[in-house]
Amino acid sequence: MGGFVDRRAAFSYLTAMAIRDILILPDPALRKVAKPLADIDDGVRALMDDMLETMYAAPGIGLAAPQIGIDKRLIVLDVSKTEEEDEKEPMVFVNPDIVWTSDETALYEEGCLSIPDYYEEVERPAACRVRYLDRGGDEREIDCESLLATCIQHEIDHLNGVLFIDHLSKLKRDRITKKFTKARKRAAA
Repeated sequence: MGGFVDRRAAFSYLTAMAIRDILILPDPALRKVAKPLADIDDGVRALMDDMLETMYAAPGIGLAAPQIGIDKRLIVLDVSKTEEEDEKEPMVFVNPDIVWTSDETALYEEGCLSIPDYYEEVERPAACRVRYLDRGGDEREIDCESLLATCIQHEIDHLNGVLFIDHLSKLKRDRITKKFTKARKRAAA
């Protein structure tokens, strides 16, 4: 998820956009709170397209702008789990805000494009309502449940500097952070 990870093959239908580099734990940019977007212009829409291409190529089912080093409150999702172009359901959320969550919770195995090859079950509200701006700048609300609810909560966490491992025990979180910190040091040496 967050970059929510989907273990399926990458989509190959996108051609005119750019695949961006995805930041990996422990990059400090992943812990910053993203700033709201004031306007949705052609530059922001191009960023949306780049994010979708990056997400599909990873492959993932969600991506937040901070994961590609952009300090803005923007996420993209597609939980359709299809490789058929006419069946894809890409979604874009600008300045998303969770305005309601259910008392009922659900467990999903989550992964993250910024924490590759690590998966854990995370408990979150089973349903939520999100207010956001769409690609055209119109305010919308969407009721989410099941995988969509989990994915959107995971991605909104990214906008707030929160990673899915922050929902795990301190022991698990520290262990995975230490592993990725060591790997980064080895790569830099």
